[in-house]
Amino acid sequence: MMSLLQPAAVTVDVFSALIDSRRGGTAALGRLGAERGWTVDPGDLYDAWDGENKRLHLTTTSYASFRTLARQAMARAQQACAVDSDPQADADALLASMPTWPCWPDSLAGLEALSARHRVALLSNIDDDLLAGAAVTSAVEIAITSEQARAYKPHAALYRHAEQQLGSPLLHVASSARDVRGALEAGLAVVRLRRPGHELDPHGPLPPLEADDLSSVAGLVR
Repeated sequence: MMSLLQPAAVTVDVFSALIDSRRGGTAALGRLGAERGWTVDPGDLYDAWDGENKRLHLTTTSYASFRTLARQAMARAQQACAVDSDPQADADALLASMPTWPCWPDSLAGLEALSARHRVALLSNIDDDLLAGAAVTSAVEIAITSEQARAYKPHAALYRHAEQQLGSPLLHVASSARDVRGALEAGLAVVRLRRPGHELDPHGPLPPLEADDLSSVAGLVR
């Protein structure tokens, strides 16, 4: 079986690889919609918001906080879904629900297994205060965010910042298409953690290794 050489550290994405963001975000928007009297399907609104958020991360030319971009994305998503509401308040309510978003079943045990053998850090497109409430933060001591790097995935600057903080080479564990492609194009070693709802970018490079659960990633490194 192919394996990777011992890295200086292992970085793990949060809101795709460790947390089922779509399930958590959809549930939060469902509760909010019930309060507001929306008729839109909460999953459709979450997908529209998430897509707009990702587009803003890709296209923004000067750094703005995740919260700022999330509000802009909510305004665009609600317009696309014909929701008449207050997008700033609704985006803030969605972000406030992040501590309730569920981890994938293997996430906490997988972080424990990785941390027993490697230096592990979270690497996330998020503001520091928003990440602090996530369920997985208690399992890892180091977290690197877009707020710290002043850059978002898939841009190489975020991965470069992680290398500056943690050393090189890094091994990055990612699930989303943009994260897998961004890390590979930045020159990092990557293990793609297969998660429901996440596929590879058909136009991007292929990761050399894939895993079905986080606990098995430790065995891919020698």
